Amino acid sequence: MQATINGIELAYSDTGSGLPIVFLHAFPLNRTMWAQQEADLSPHCRVITIDLRGHGESDAPLWHYSLDQAAEDVRALLDHLSIRQAVFVGLSMGGYILFAFYRRHADRVKGLVLADTRAQADTPEGKEGRFQMAQTAYKHGPSAVADIMIPKLLSPVTIRTRPEIVHRVRMMIEGNQVSGIAGDLMAMAERPDSIPLLKQISCPTKIVVGEMDQATPLADAKLMADQIPGARLAVIPEAAHLANLEQPELFTHIVRSFIENVAETRRR
Repeated sequence: MQATINGIELAYSDTGSGLPIVFLHAFPLNRTMWAQQEADLSPHCRVITIDLRGHGESDAPLWHYSLDQAAEDVRALLDHLSIRQAVFVGLSMGGYILFAFYRRHADRVKGLVLADTRAQADTPEGKEGRFQMAQTAYKHGPSAVADIMIPKLLSPVTIRTRPEIVHRVRMMIEGNQVSGIAGDLMAMAERPDSIPLLKQISCPTKIVVGEMDQATPLADAKLMADQIPGARLAVIPEAAHLANLEQPELFTHIVRSFIENVAETRRR
């Protein structure tokens, strides 16, 4: 499905009924990274997955991108779907967008699952790395970005023994336009430090991290779990940055248990 949101066409999927769960994908992927979670959870709740601006089937305008803009795209899509409140699941860049969304629209968040992400802003070295990746995308295209990103996203064992996952991730990356890849690199490099926000998060929160995640390691997850009041941490074994793809059953179980707890809290 598509909707005109903030002047662009935004692609999304909307399946199931009940408590709305909104999934925000990682860079530089698209909403199909959540296919297993969508299939497993849509019999129990309403699952919305979104191709964020610059990704997948959504428009990728050649212009300035920001995480606040992405958060407003999510808010406007929820308005379009007449969804007042939802539980949100964000992985990596999706988590960065959820911090921006919570700053602006905390009243619309019933619960947060922050997966394989971090609260800190980029270091100067991190910003330089994003700049260099944008130049690679511009000069050599999305396939060159896939070459750089896949070893950062997946564990060495997955890369060696599960070619179907590697192929799936590569196809998602190569399906994006350079304008979107460069735009989101700019947006992530410019994001603020969210550590001061953590103590202000008052909704139920689950932190999830792959034990082999090098991009946003366990220490980053523990920092969020320690700072967000009442947050709980789940570590997924034998998974790196894309924990939901490498261990989909366990990831989905964690999310479903969290959703059930949020729903139970609502009924009390």
